Amino acid sequence: MKPNVLLIMVDQMRGDCLSVLGHPVVDTPNIDQLAQNGVLFKNAYTATPTCVPARAAVLTGMSQTSTGRVGYQDKVPWNYKHTLPGEFAKAGYHTQAVGKMHVYPARNLVGFHNVVLHDGYLHYNRFKHNNMETESYNYSGDDYLPWLKNQVGNQADLIDLGLDCNASTVARPWHLPEAVHPTNWVVTESIDFLRRRDPTKPFFLKMSFVRPHPPFDPPQVFFDMYKDLELPDAPVGDWAEREDPKKSGYNPITSKGIVPKNRLKRAQAAYYALITHIDYQIGRFLMAMEEHGVLNNTVILFCSDHGELLGDHNLFRKSLAYEGSAKVPFILADPGNLLKLKKNGMVEEVVELRDIMPTLLDAANVEIPECVDGRSVLSLCKERAVEWREYIHGEHASGQSSHHYVTNGKEKYIWYSQTGEEQLFNLEDDPQELTNLAAVIESAQRLTFWRERLIKELSGREEGFTDGNRLIIGRETKACLDHLLG
Repeated sequence: MKPNVLLIMVDQMRGDCLSVLGHPVVDTPNIDQLAQNGVLFKNAYTATPTCVPARAAVLTGMSQTSTGRVGYQDKVPWNYKHTLPGEFAKAGYHTQAVGKMHVYPARNLVGFHNVVLHDGYLHYNRFKHNNMETESYNYSGDDYLPWLKNQVGNQADLIDLGLDCNASTVARPWHLPEAVHPTNWVVTESIDFLRRRDPTKPFFLKMSFVRPHPPFDPPQVFFDMYKDLELPDAPVGDWAEREDPKKSGYNPITSKGIVPKNRLKRAQAAYYALITHIDYQIGRFLMAMEEHGVLNNTVILFCSDHGELLGDHNLFRKSLAYEGSAKVPFILADPGNLLKLKKNGMVEEVVELRDIMPTLLDAANVEIPECVDGRSVLSLCKERAVEWREYIHGEHASGQSSHHYVTNGKEKYIWYSQTGEEQLFNLEDDPQELTNLAAVIESAQRLTFWRERLIKELSGREEGFTDGNRLIIGRETKACLDHLLG
């Protein structure tokens, strides 16, 4: 029988928040064990660092230009011909998703046989004043919320803690029993799938956590692990804004500004606590897999859709191209040594979320559709040298902050399309992006090198970002390209 495949996906987890990578405080023993049972990719990125476009890359294996999602826009239908779960289903797999999907319509199966859904707080589903005519504000069939109400009382809701779903600067512990936290629920439902799955077929399970995306609400025991520790200060580059005359940092859902020190430290502690909480629940699921006799016949991939700036350069949330936002954890584990990977390995080559679909299909010896832009990383996980891509191109349409970036994991070039600002970072010498080399005379050749690569990537784009010779400032941006909108 073909191997089972488990995709563990978290939301808004930074690529550096792993103890196996030497983070000064974050403890992730079970994720570390996944890395020891396989390969950790040190330079993994999301090309479009927000939920919807990043998840499109995961589920289709396509670049942002192919999916048509180059920014964040809700309520755009998902009509892709080939998807990761769809290809597994056609190959005879029993496919199941548990947790966050963030597709549209929200109950779109996108190729899965079944979805047990919890997307967290989605504004277009929640806002009753936008949905009164159809009474569709039942959260599009979210499965967690009615379950929660059944467990603790009909008045329970997602907003009970008073924390906004995008608040990256405020936090408080979870107020209900840990067993009913959405993180535990994802694992509980995933364990139930192991019980109910078709034993005559291999399975593909996507176990998708909403956390550590805000609200920052870890169970008390995990918050206590971090609240009194000396937490690392967020790096602030020489190019960052250091004043906040509008006091933007006092807004709990700010994307930039100077946040009161104690408030920020609590948010850091809660964010790290959510990661460790997820890690322990992953450990719970790995034990359940052993009990069901499937652990050693399962290939596991762990990743996030994007990161969280968490105060880096006085910035918060995601969407930007800096390491805290665009770099993600990416681990391919093979507990049963089915793929003959180099165990406890680390790969330096740059990979992207579009590589997940071809990797997992390759691991199961399932044909990879021609529309897939990503590449299987299995060749990088063997004890031999292989040719690989030289860099990736990422972007995000977001008003005045709209930007494009290119990186090979060693250097990074960022171009802000509305202002023309350029940034160049030497990530080997300056992994925290403290020094912008764009204006340094000695870096002029490298700046030109990376600018020309971006021009090549943007040539022919409908927005008109380049004429093939230069970058053109101020072109109108859009979150979705014309071919997606029809």
